[in-house]
Amino acid sequence: MPFRIRPLRAGVLLLSTALAAGALTGCSALSPFTTCDDTEGRLRELAALPLLASPPPGAKAPAGEAATYAECAEDSGDAWLSAGRLYAYPGTPQEVVAHYRAAAVAGGWQVRTPRSPYADPELEVCFTGGEEGHAWLVTVIWTSRRELIEFYGQSLGPEFSTDLVFRIEAGAESDGARTSCWDD
Repeated sequence: MPFRIRPLRAGVLLLSTALAAGALTGCSALSPFTTCDDTEGRLRELAALPLLASPPPGAKAPAGEAATYAECAEDSGDAWLSAGRLYAYPGTPQEVVAHYRAAAVAGGWQVRTPRSPYADPELEVCFTGGEEGHAWLVTVIWTSRRELIEFYGQSLGPEFSTDLVFRIEAGAESDGARTSCWDD
């Protein structure tokens, strides 16, 4: 009896094999990740969050392009939106954190405390806000003058060589899904 190949079964078998091989090797036309396509609107919303534009009194932003940024990165899987502002501040880190805690609570954000025993809750702060499909998080990130020079290639002004330097950064999934600050 001759062996018959049915076209439909052969097609299903071939497609199943191709999808399984792609999934096992990480190469697939059906990517489970989101991309940066059509994220300009959400990126503008993220950059316009009032919390980013409310530095502590006395904080100074550098002139020009170094003051703010907004980008979508998809180099490590799912697309991630981020927007932030850079400031120099003549006070202490605790004053910066206290200022943003008060501003975040007043703006309806939830304050998140790190759970790691190595974290310093006085210096590490993160806030979450929004609802599913439109969620954000905001963090305060401390940076050094050396990192600034390496990143920007030049000094950003006299206050950035003597004062405390920090970034306030907002982040979000490109699809607005809820996200956590410290995998909590």
